[in-house]
Amino acid sequence: MVRRIKAKLVLRLRAEGFTGRQIAAQGMSRTSVAAVIDAADRERIGWDDVADLEEADVYARLFPGRGEHESVHAQPDWERVHRELARVGVTLKLLHGEYVDACRADGATAMGYDRFCKTYGQHVLVAGAASRVGHKAGQTVEVDWSGKTMQLTDPVTLQQTRVFLFVAALPFSRFAFVEPTLDMRQDTWLHAHVAMFDWFGGSVPRIVPDNLKTGVISHPAEGEVVLNDAYRELAAHYSAAVLPGRIKKPKDKASVENTVGNIATWVIAALRDRQFATLPELRTAVYERVAAFNAEPFQKRAGSRLGVFEAEEKPLLRPLPQVPFEISRWIYRRRVQKNGHVVFERNFYSVPFPHIGRSVDLRVTDRTLEVFAGQERLTSHLLAPMGVVNEYRTHDSDLPDGPRYRQWDAERVREWAARIGEHTTTVVNRIFESVPVDEQGLDAALAVLRLTRRYSAARVEAAAGIALASRVRSPRYAHLRPILESRQDDPGSRDAWSTPASQPEPAGYVRGADYYAGGGVR
Repeated sequence: MVRRIKAKLVLRLRAEGFTGRQIAAQGMSRTSVAAVIDAADRERIGWDDVADLEEADVYARLFPGRGEHESVHAQPDWERVHRELARVGVTLKLLHGEYVDACRADGATAMGYDRFCKTYGQHVLVAGAASRVGHKAGQTVEVDWSGKTMQLTDPVTLQQTRVFLFVAALPFSRFAFVEPTLDMRQDTWLHAHVAMFDWFGGSVPRIVPDNLKTGVISHPAEGEVVLNDAYRELAAHYSAAVLPGRIKKPKDKASVENTVGNIATWVIAALRDRQFATLPELRTAVYERVAAFNAEPFQKRAGSRLGVFEAEEKPLLRPLPQVPFEISRWIYRRRVQKNGHVVFERNFYSVPFPHIGRSVDLRVTDRTLEVFAGQERLTSHLLAPMGVVNEYRTHDSDLPDGPRYRQWDAERVREWAARIGEHTTTVVNRIFESVPVDEQGLDAALAVLRLTRRYSAARVEAAAGIALASRVRSPRYAHLRPILESRQDDPGSRDAWSTPASQPEPAGYVRGADYYAGGGVR
């Protein structure tokens, strides 16, 4: 149960203020998350205590001996807590102190401050009330698509192309970002997030999207939220977590909903009389209008979105990762072949040999292909260039030791030919003699030897002898296969091994005039 989730990650998210329900929304079991939180409370372990430990050490500290433990805490009157928070100057910290004092007077067990805040957040979600706790700086970004669109106009044909607008807002400062796109597909959604974080100059721990399919696969009323793998991967790259707003609950992302309405005026209406031929041209104009929108003074308080963002929120943003995020796609349950390779777009990529016959998952980016077994990364390869097929990308470490898995070279090919017979060895040697580099003759030699997969070694040896008796200096697969198909290697056929002295030697397998007249063997 608990072993399947990363206990250290749960403690980090909890220290950042995530509730157990929100942590579970990242693709973890709610039962497992609760077990980690309970164990941390019992052992009095916080994020600062385990920040420098390995994942296994954190698990050992949280679950020594795998003992079961149920923490029992006195429950405050959450309705009273909610009412008191509406009063001037009242905070959760103050109410928690009063709660602890009451528990001590009654001899009851009090919950810690973090758990107190988390349970209050759960009460708000269940009761359908709006939280009294204000937005925190640098903690959340809300994202959505604008319902209103723009257009690109071809200057020659005047044909118009619809342009969609990706909108994001930081709830604390209301600092906004808008990205024009040509579609609303998953890759576009992810690229817009990358541009958004570049615009902000940092990242935040929480991303609150709508329940669109490019981000959220399912958001049931009961049970766990299922996120799109690529979207979760992007969030992890920026050390963030995706917390989708509830279905038909626009208040869960009120900031971006409000920003979408303002963008209709500040961007779409302001640019309505201008024509744009290219997306970069439109993007420049949109960025200019969004910058003006952010610099506009507030109507009901001092300052502007830009002023609050620069002074109070930007210093609290997390720094952007050193390595840019790569858009990836996943291919699930791809079977590893007997040769220790997995196929992707007609090319072959090696997988560690213990996984032969099993199903693995592939993560493909613009440049690399990674192979996973569950959460374990097995190997990675540079992706074969576009248009290349039947290419093998093999790591020696993926294959076991032994002659069966040696790389094919001229020496190994000659060993195989020697096991078939003298004539076959001569054919292979002449193939290698006809090319300037041995590697150039490997395919041709192997094509001859692989005839033994369809015909017996004795028949291939006999066919090699017939081909060598002809005028062909270096017989190949194209010479031996017709001999085998027409059974010229049959010992009962005298013409297979010799010809009358009065007739010149045939050049390979030759069909006579009788064949084309309709009397030949078919």
